[in-house]
Amino acid sequence: MTKTSEVHIFTDGACSGNPGPGGYGIVMEWVGKPYKKEFSEGFKRTTNNRMELLAVIVALEKMKTSDVKITIFSDSKYVVDAVEKKWLLGWQKKQFKDVKNPDLWKRFLKVYNPKNTVFKWVKGHNNHQQNERCDFLAVEAAKKENLKDDVGYGNNGEKLLF
Repeated sequence: MTKTSEVHIFTDGACSGNPGPGGYGIVMEWVGKPYKKEFSEGFKRTTNNRMELLAVIVALEKMKTSDVKITIFSDSKYVVDAVEKKWLLGWQKKQFKDVKNPDLWKRFLKVYNPKNTVFKWVKGHNNHQQNERCDFLAVEAAKKENLKDDVGYGNNGEKLLF
């Protein structure tokens, strides 16, 4: 593997209600090779932002090498701006006080390497092939039976509606 190897990761999150049942979808493609993987998972009660962020985390956790350039494509301004506009650095400095989803942001920091990973925002529901596929995977995952518990949701200072 060389430094010129590149992986494109496309992610999306979905939630039926916010909070409500939700899911994430991931499409990973090795640039220049016929290698593509898809992943999805659903949860009983979560939020859209949690699913958007969890998709990115899970994708990065699935990377088996760090010797590759990674571009993450997401339609989540919440996720992309937090990283690219460096909001995350400020949140980290104040130990995530008054920040939503601190459990996921801390998990993200364990797998994120700013030296080889960049984020690109894509407009959602705009006929972007991989984004549309991720959306489909996320929505379908949220509809499955026997959904998992999003154990971090509601345990980090977020107010639950009921």
